[in-house]
Amino acid sequence: MNIEMIRAAAERIKGHALRTPLLNSAFLDEIAGRRVWVKPECLQHTGSFKFRGAYSALSALNADTRAKGVIAFSSGNHAQGVALAAKMHGASAVIVMPSDAPQLKIINTQAYGAEVVLYNRETESRDEIGARLSAERGLTLVKPFDEPEVIAGQGTTGLEIAEDANARGIINADVIVCCGGGGLTSGIALALETDAPSLRVRPAEPAGFDDVARSLVSGQIESNPAKSGSICDAIITQQPGDLTFPILKRLCGPALVISDDEALDAMAQAFLRLKLVVEPGGAAALAAALYRCDEIQGDDVFVTLSGGNVDPAMFVRALERL
Repeated sequence: MNIEMIRAAAERIKGHALRTPLLNSAFLDEIAGRRVWVKPECLQHTGSFKFRGAYSALSALNADTRAKGVIAFSSGNHAQGVALAAKMHGASAVIVMPSDAPQLKIINTQAYGAEVVLYNRETESRDEIGARLSAERGLTLVKPFDEPEVIAGQGTTGLEIAEDANARGIINADVIVCCGGGGLTSGIALALETDAPSLRVRPAEPAGFDDVARSLVSGQIESNPAKSGSICDAIITQQPGDLTFPILKRLCGPALVISDDEALDAMAQAFLRLKLVVEPGGAAALAAALYRCDEIQGDDVFVTLSGGNVDPAMFVRALERL
């Protein structure tokens, strides 16, 4: 992985992925005790940053390989990204999704034209299901985070953050990123290393599923004992990726861990102050900026709102906390 791959991905997705803005609210600044700069990838196609990596990966395949179809496994956001990217390339897509994924994500993935195969994440292996279907149908696997072209696509978010930070004269700041397997976090870190080297990436994770936080402390890949149990479904993974963790270890500062209640509070604040709809996992970075103020230094902090695909009932649950 290198900056050249990210720049190449940026050229391929130009005109297809949205360049999301950088937002600020004086109300959020007051809560955080510093200026909070929000990168709303919840406004991206399919409602999350995952479209960047999916389009990058699909566009990097040769035409013959792509024509045979692709397969992916995801709790929902990568699923939708791959489904839409495949549709835009005229390719078929099979998506293996956990049966407890939010219904909105399952329905949207099907609406983009993908075939959805559900599995029980407590008793079945998505990797085994994906490997079997890939072998049977000749499909190409597009991994959710441990894939170079996916990481490169997610890294385009970092190129935009660097450009916006430089335009505002912001030199030293933490960039808090909602982190599951580390694709977005490592991609942003690689982009900032070259284009804004004084910005430091900080992963944000839900309590009980803080495998990246523990891995950064121990210096080796740590796993989560549980596979489910947090409302932050979008960023629950078993452990950091083999490709992503070395990047995280080299470039990231300490991770920040938030609670489910804090994710809900951040969702409510994003709606109240920015008029944005964010899902629990997508609000983790904002929650860290607002409610872990003493673990952050400097006058500015950047946060990603990584996704907005939330079921109505969960969104109401967040708004009821206002």
